[in-house]
Amino acid sequence: MKVAVVKYNAGNIRSVVNALHRIGVEPVLTDDPAVLRSAERVVFPGQGEASTTMAHLRQYGLDEVIRSLSCPVLGICIGQQLLCEHSEEGDTACLGVFPGLRVQRFRVAAGQRLKVPHIGWNTLDDVSSPLFDGVPAGSFVYFVHSYYVPDGAHAIACTTYGGTTYASAIRRGNFYATQFHPEKSGPVGERILSNFIHLCHD
Repeated sequence: MKVAVVKYNAGNIRSVVNALHRIGVEPVLTDDPAVLRSAERVVFPGQGEASTTMAHLRQYGLDEVIRSLSCPVLGICIGQQLLCEHSEEGDTACLGVFPGLRVQRFRVAAGQRLKVPHIGWNTLDDVSSPLFDGVPAGSFVYFVHSYYVPDGAHAIACTTYGGTTYASAIRRGNFYATQFHPEKSGPVGERILSNFIHLCHD
């Protein structure tokens, strides 16, 4: 199976490539539109800042390429946020694959001991997708983020941090995305990546 990882100006991409290697997948790391469009699975990972990352995607035409993909696509961390319509980070218009979803920053109420960014292990609740086959509710995965996607109709898993319940994974058609980092989430993350690779998709 041809698996492509989107190459762009975001961090942590090599960790995703290495995680795919661990589950027996040899992906191609590429920013070539033809290669991305011909792939059977595409992973859109990364860590970074929304406005500069979107500017890079537009500069190289990768925004239109990602929107046009018809194979299963997995966004990770900022990859999830950029698939939404808008992010508060830099007041950024994003890819709009998930129309109406607007990424928000965690708010810290007066007197609340909440660390932002949210860094560390947290649980997945309300899991409801083949992406999570064999991953029970309450499983721990690893997060690093200051912004989140609100819980709603596209959510296929949710997580609570500091009293805010948000969508830690979303799906629309062939597009899947996780706020957490499966590549840093041990055996649970490897199972999720393997599930994505083996998804049945019409």
